[in-house]
Formats: sequence, structure tokens, C-alpha cells
Amino acid sequence: MPTKSDAKPKAAAKPKAAAKPAGDAKKPDGLSKPLQPSAELGAIVGDKPISRGDVVSKVWEYIKKNDLQNPENKREILADDKLEKVFGKKKVTMFEMNKHFSAHLK
Repeated sequence: MPTKSDAKPKAAAKPKAAAKPAGDAKKPDGLSKPLQPSAELGAIVGDKPISRGDVVSKVWEYIKKNDLQNPENKREILADDKLEKVFGKKKVTMFEMNKHFSAHLK
């Protein structure tokens, strides 16, 4: 039976990667790059440049504030007049909602 002294020594810990210098800022990716919303989308999220991630957050705030989720199926959004201009129809699922934003962000 092996004893503790027969055990293999543990491997040395790997050195951690050096921290990046403070001046080395990341380029914005597709979600964080500010884009200009169209007039229709701007009526909901504001008319200043905004990232896609913030667009999604603000639209969800608007949907919840105005009670636009289908009570029988929470995955469906029942568009009011403002959202219908963005979506192009009265009802969309939360999964297809983002594809409608691309036509309204430049």
C-alpha cells in the first residue's frame, strides 16, 4: 500500500497571464457598438446612438411597462402602434423580435 511519501509531487501552478496595459481598450463588438436608431425605433428607445444590447433592454422595458406580452403565451409580444411600425406586424415572438431591429439600426 502506498504511503503519503510515495505520492507524486503536484505540478507547479501555471503562471497567470500578464494584465493588459490600461491604454489597450477593446474595440466595440456587434452588441456594444453604438448605432443610430430609425425614427420609428427612436420613438421607443430615444434618438441618440445606442448599442444593440441597450436597444433590447429598452424595448423590453417598454413591453413590460405597457403590458404588451400575450397573457396566454408570454413569448408573444402584442405590438401597439409604436412597436407595429418597428415589427411590421401586430404579433411577434420574442425570438424573432431582434431580427426586426436590424432594419432600424444603422
